[in-house]
Amino acid sequence: MWRSFFLAVGITLIIVGTECLVVDTASMISEGGSRSVTPPAWAPWSMMSTGAVVILYSFTIPKRMNT
Repeated sequence: MWRSFFLAVGITLIIVGTECLVVDTASMISEGGSRSVTPPAWAPWSMMSTGAVVILYSFTIPKRMNT
């Protein structure tokens, strides 16, 4: 269960990091108006590298943990 959880978190971080690399700004519309979000220049690379490390960590977790 933990293995699949960390794998999903790592894949999600890589996808979000790639999206931040492609998109310059994102506009979110709500009832109170719209809000623009601009990710900093370091955010895509740190998300993708953290996602890669988490995926590698998920492969090192044994299939059955003795707890």
